[in-house]
Amino acid sequence: MPMETTELIARARAGDEDAFRDLVHGHSHELQVHCYRILGSLQDAEDAVQETLMSAWRNLAGFGERSSLRTWLYKIATNRCLDMVRAEGRRPRIAPRLPAAVLPDPSGAGDPPWLDPYPDVLLDRLVEPGPEVRYETTEAVSLAFVTALQLLPPRQRAVLVLRDVLGYPAAEVAGMLDTTQDSVQSALKRARATVDDHLAGSGRPARRADSAAEQRLVARLADALERADLDALIELLAADVRLSMPPVMLEYHGIDAARRVFAAAIFRPGLVYRVVPTRANGRPAFGVYLADLHTGIFRAYGLHVVTTDGDRISALTCFTADVLSRFGLPRTLPETD
Repeated sequence: MPMETTELIARARAGDEDAFRDLVHGHSHELQVHCYRILGSLQDAEDAVQETLMSAWRNLAGFGERSSLRTWLYKIATNRCLDMVRAEGRRPRIAPRLPAAVLPDPSGAGDPPWLDPYPDVLLDRLVEPGPEVRYETTEAVSLAFVTALQLLPPRQRAVLVLRDVLGYPAAEVAGMLDTTQDSVQSALKRARATVDDHLAGSGRPARRADSAAEQRLVARLADALERADLDALIELLAADVRLSMPPVMLEYHGIDAARRVFAAAIFRPGLVYRVVPTRANGRPAFGVYLADLHTGIFRAYGLHVVTTDGDRISALTCFTADVLSRFGLPRTLPETD
């Protein structure tokens, strides 16, 4: 352990709060991403990290330095997340608002209502995982992957993230979860099967998208929205495109279903939109603003996260306007000339 870290630990154990903040500062952000993967909610992840750091401060005397400080913090954070997942009544917090439009019958149940988008700007400082990880960093924060994790029992969820995303050895994972290596390997096998099956069915894109082609495709999508050109938008979609709209648990598959949804909810007469580009979960996204016909001001309408596959859009996840502030996007845009 570096001398500087050892000195900070000694000072923190003596009650120096500034030393403790310096000690954990470099880890708090990656812990938030870790908690987000397990919980699927950025708000819950922020709560979990705060509780993790409070627990670490209270129990720093018990840190035996047999593992790294980072591993110790991940152990606390993981177990805090598992407690939150198991807590009764935690989800959903409120009944989701239904869209104002009358939507067609869905293809099936959609994403979990607590699912949040994660701003890409917060992913810039992530520590690169080891060589044995199964999922690349970008894929491991995609909405499809995070949604797949929500399908797993709590212990399987933690094992898969610790082993296949962060690259911890089975022995260390067993120690973090107070279980055996055999139990870890068994949980990992079942978790992999569930996650891979979900990703295969969700139109899993290539791991390394062509960024230039992706930008052109998203620009065409934004243009189609602002021009209210339904046909132009439909041309951009893959045949098996998937639409979802957390917190409403509705999901639509295929171009025909997508056309009906957009016609009913987006391209209604008199609606005018503007869009502002951003990125979420390693994917292109944009804030959508709807014109107020009385004032001319554009008011926040939602956030759309776009998954591309080659020259087509394979998935659109449409969140409510509540999430825009996390992306630094305003509640309103001024009237255009």
